[in-house]
Amino acid sequence: MSGFRSLTLLKNIPVSSPTILAGHNDGGKSAVLAALAFLLGGHRLAEQDRTYVTPTGAGGVAEPGRCASTWVEGRFALDDFEQEAGFAPELRVRRRVEGDAAPVLEYWARIPADPRLRDIHSLLVPELRELVLALGLQAEGKGLKADLQAALAAHAARSPQVDQWAALPKQLARRLPRLLSFSGKDESPERAVHTALAGSYQAHLEDDGLQGRLRTIESEVTALVKDDAADLCEHIKAHCPDLVDVSVEPEVSFSHGFKQAHLHISRARGERVDLSRSGRGSNRRIALAVWEWTSRLLEGPQPDGDDMPPVQTIVVYDEPDTHLDYTHQRTVMDLIRRQCATDAVNVIVATHSMNLIDGVDIADVVHLRLEAGRTVMERLAEDTHEGIDLHLGQIAAALGLRNSVLLHERCFLAVEGPTEQQAIPVLFRLAQGLSLQAAGIALWACNNNEGALHLARYLAGQRRTVMLLVDADSRNVAKFFRDDRLRQFGLDPARQVSFVGEATGFNELEELFEDEQWAQVANRKWPRPDGQQQWEATDFKAHRGGRKFSKDILGMIKDQGRTSPDGKPEMVYELATSLGSAADVPSQLREVFAALRASAG
Repeated sequence: MSGFRSLTLLKNIPVSSPTILAGHNDGGKSAVLAALAFLLGGHRLAEQDRTYVTPTGAGGVAEPGRCASTWVEGRFALDDFEQEAGFAPELRVRRRVEGDAAPVLEYWARIPADPRLRDIHSLLVPELRELVLALGLQAEGKGLKADLQAALAAHAARSPQVDQWAALPKQLARRLPRLLSFSGKDESPERAVHTALAGSYQAHLEDDGLQGRLRTIESEVTALVKDDAADLCEHIKAHCPDLVDVSVEPEVSFSHGFKQAHLHISRARGERVDLSRSGRGSNRRIALAVWEWTSRLLEGPQPDGDDMPPVQTIVVYDEPDTHLDYTHQRTVMDLIRRQCATDAVNVIVATHSMNLIDGVDIADVVHLRLEAGRTVMERLAEDTHEGIDLHLGQIAAALGLRNSVLLHERCFLAVEGPTEQQAIPVLFRLAQGLSLQAAGIALWACNNNEGALHLARYLAGQRRTVMLLVDADSRNVAKFFRDDRLRQFGLDPARQVSFVGEATGFNELEELFEDEQWAQVANRKWPRPDGQQQWEATDFKAHRGGRKFSKDILGMIKDQGRTSPDGKPEMVYELATSLGSAADVPSQLREVFAALRASAG
C-alpha cells in the first residue's frame, strides 16, 4: 500500500487465520484495515485518506499537501475454478486512484503489446470486424461474434507480449473476497440487533407461503388509505383556493414495517435493565454476539453456484477487546478461532491485548509503529525460539508491558538442559501446529534434572501451572524423583511430571526416536566417507540396551562420519528439524505436548 494515510509504503502484511496487528495508539492499525477495505471495494477514498507530502516551495519553504497517487495491492491465490478461465495460480491485484479520477482495479498481467488486442471481449461486433480487417485476419465459421473473438484471441497469443498493469476482468472482480467488519470502538448493540432482526423480518416476508396473504392485506389497507387521502386532498383545496388540483398516491408495503426492537437484559429474574443503563463491557459482548449471529460465518459462506467454490471472506476486528475483561477477551479469541476453522474465512485483528496476541502463531503478528509520523512494520525476523522471544519483547515494550508478561503466567515447562531447550520448541511446533509462546508455555532449561526439579518445586509453591520433563534415568540417579518426594515438593507425579522414555522402557529422550529416523538424518548431515556404506537403522539399533544410548551414537558418528555434530544438543536439534509431520514426533512427546497445551489453556 502506498499513499494511504500514514502508510507511506508498507508491504507483505499476511492475511492469515488470524493475523494480529499490534502496536500503540495511532500506529497505523486502523489505517491498514481501511486500506484493505479500499482494495476490496468497501471504502471510498477521501481527500483526508491521502498521505501528506512536503515538497519544497519557493524560497525553500515546506508546503504540506496531499499525494496525487494512492494504491493498495494484494497478492491472491486463485482456486481451480478461477484458474480454469486461463489465469495464473497467483495474481497481483491493486486498486488505484490518481488525482480526482475514479478508482481503477488492475492486475499485473502479461498482455499483448498492441493495445488494440487487450480488451477484445468488450468490443461490439462492428468493432471486432473492423479490427479483424485491419490486422488482415480471417475469422472461421460464419463470422459471428464468437468467431471474430476467437480469431483475435489466437492472434493476440502469437503477438509480442509485455508485463504491465491491466484492467481486472469482471469475472475476477466478482470473485474478490467479501469483507465483514466489526469495530470494538463504536458498535451499538441496539443497532446490531435492529440490523439482525430487520434482515430476518425481510426474509420472512419473502416466504412464498406468506406472499399471497400479504398482498391481499396490503391491497385492502391501500384502498382504505386512498379514501383517507382523497378526504385529505379535499381539505387542502378548501383551505388553499388558489390550488387547482391536489392528489396523493399512497403506497403501502409491509417490507418497511419493522421499526425497532428495544433490547433489555436481566441478571436476576424479573429485573430487566435497559441496555443504555448497562456497562460498556456488557454492550460490547452483546454487540459481538449479535454480529456473529448476523454474519452466519460459522455456517460457512454459500457458493455462488452449484459448481462454483465460495467467495472467500475476510473478517476484520478493530479492537474487539475494548472494555472487555481478560475472561471475555479469551472468549473473543475462541470465537475468532472458530471462524478461522472455516476454509473460506480469514481474519485480521487490530488489538492492544497481549491476551489476543499470545493466542496466535507469532509469525502472524504484525507490529506497527510510527517513525517521523509514518507507519513502519516489524515482523518475525528469525523463526526460532529465541527470535520469537525477541519479537514478543519488542511488541510488549511498545504496548508498555513488563517483560514478565511474556511468560504469559499460564504454564511453565521445566527441562534439564540445552538439548531439550533447542529440540522441544521444534518438536512442539511440529506436533501442535503453533509455537510454545503462542500456546502460552514458557520453557526453562535448568542445567540438570535437579535444577529442573527445584524450579518446578518453586513454581508449584507459588501456585503456578508447571510441568516437569526429565529423562527416565533420573529415577536411578537421584532420590528426589521418587513419587513420595515429588508429592512432598507439591508436584503431582501423575499429572505434572513426565519421565521421558519410562513408559517404553527407555532411559532418555534420544531413545524415543526410531532407528530409521536416526539413520536418515545421519546420512543427510553426517555421512560416512565416500566409498563406504551409508548409515543404516541397524547401526543405531546396535547401541540400544546400553547404559547411555545418546553418548554411544554420538561417539559412533564422530568416529565414522565424514562430519559430525559438535555435541548432543546439536545432534538432537538436527534430528528434530529433519522430521516432516506430527506423526514423526514420538507418541509420548505428543501426549506430553497435548497435556501442556491443555494446562496452558
